[in-house]
Amino acid sequence: MTDLYAVFGNPIAHSKSPAIHAAFARATGQDLRYEARLAPVDAFAAAVTEFVAAGGRGANVTVPFKEEAFRLCGSLSERAARAGAVNTLIFSDGTIAGDNTDGAGLVRDISHNFGYALAGKRILLLGAGGAARGVIAPLLAGEPAALTIANRSADKAVALAGAFADLAAVEGGGFADLVGKCFDLVVNATSASLSGATLDLPTGVFAPGSLAYDMMYGKGETPFLALARQQGAGRCADGLGMLVEQAAEAFFVWRGLRPDTADVLAELRAGLAG
Repeated sequence: MTDLYAVFGNPIAHSKSPAIHAAFARATGQDLRYEARLAPVDAFAAAVTEFVAAGGRGANVTVPFKEEAFRLCGSLSERAARAGAVNTLIFSDGTIAGDNTDGAGLVRDISHNFGYALAGKRILLLGAGGAARGVIAPLLAGEPAALTIANRSADKAVALAGAFADLAAVEGGGFADLVGKCFDLVVNATSASLSGATLDLPTGVFAPGSLAYDMMYGKGETPFLALARQQGAGRCADGLGMLVEQAAEAFFVWRGLRPDTADVLAELRAGLAG
């Protein structure tokens, strides 16, 4: 019997996850079907219950339901508990377990696909929302020299840094606090690129040879990556690889197999270029 999986979001029609997981299933010989499901903004839990009743084995969760998915779970992985958000649900014997593969996807894309080692690097994380929170612990696990969180609202960045103080010394502040500082890796976890906005970053933030990474992706260069290039970043990367790598991690959580991502990522990249 074909196992059923899905991704829940609102909106969801644009999702590339069904194509990604279909490719993973073909490559690994797994008998599964993966579909996109639009959940009403005010009825996410009901949509999940309906899916489980239909035989759903697991699901991914995207905007705007990751925090609600967190609250829905009876058990959480350590990384989901740290993130305060869930993007991967596992249904078994009437229980719902939650995981978060976003941070693992980001780190895998940076370290494996781009060959960029985190150890000893000065990292700047832009944003203090759920996207940022989900990747802090995985970034710290890479043993960087320092991690700084900067946000338009400095108080939020300070509070977020404090939430991870037990793992390492993390600095938090506003964009103005970045004056005179430079970083080897700058990760944009804000939603600015979705709206076409440019972040007000001081000149000099990007160290020579630095990697600028935007969690967002689309046709053409995002405003953040355009700014990074103008300010001298050595390399620029969008979040398409993170999307594929977090999906591969979720596939591993569900099926116990880790699919190769290179061909899938190349195909998606070609589609954006076209």
